[in-house]
Amino acid sequence: MRIALRNRGIRKFVRGIKQRTEKARERGLSLRETHINKTQITPRASAVQLQKIRTVLREAEKACARRNYSDAEKLLIQALTTSPGSTDVQAQLAKLYLLMDKDVKAEALYRDILLEDQHVSFYANLGLACYKQGKFLESCEAYQDAYQLDPKNPERAAAFARACMAALRFDAAVPLLEFACERLPRDVSLLQMLGQSYEHLGLLKEAESAYMRIHRLQPYDEAVKQKLSELTF
Repeated sequence: MRIALRNRGIRKFVRGIKQRTEKARERGLSLRETHINKTQITPRASAVQLQKIRTVLREAEKACARRNYSDAEKLLIQALTTSPGSTDVQAQLAKLYLLMDKDVKAEALYRDILLEDQHVSFYANLGLACYKQGKFLESCEAYQDAYQLDPKNPERAAAFARACMAALRFDAAVPLLEFACERLPRDVSLLQMLGQSYEHLGLLKEAESAYMRIHRLQPYDEAVKQKLSELTF
């Protein structure tokens, strides 16, 4: 009797394992074994690898300086095959793709990089990659992230504002441009953007004030004179 009960318990236990296994498979869990590579990289090997990557990066920079972008791309891809997880190499390649107007590739790389490293420059360059593709809302989001990380920088504010204007978000662009113009009061391009944003919002007196500031800086600019005459008419 004891043997029979024990055998019955064993069969019940085995059936329970099978049932749990089948339920796990239904949920999409994989039961395949994961290979664990026990080979360890020695400090000497990692130092040699790092030196190779640095050498390739220097060569890629030299190629970029000569505007030989295709050679630079080959070198950086070679470096990535040596060290697939190197953020430095990925960032260099993404920046190169921006120079080459391969903006789709640049965007994809920056999105990958930002999963590991949320540096302000990576958000800003992602914003630029999206902007160049005409993806203005995505550009706004990336520039906003960059600005939040560096809120005292007027250039960050200006880049964010430019993306907002392209996305027709003039109400969001105005405070950013006002801030940037306070920090960079002689930047005519920022004042022009501010005047245009005011006009789109119907704030004509504020627009006139912005163009008047341009007129003081560039009194012989006929286009600004014409704009002032239209606003004061």
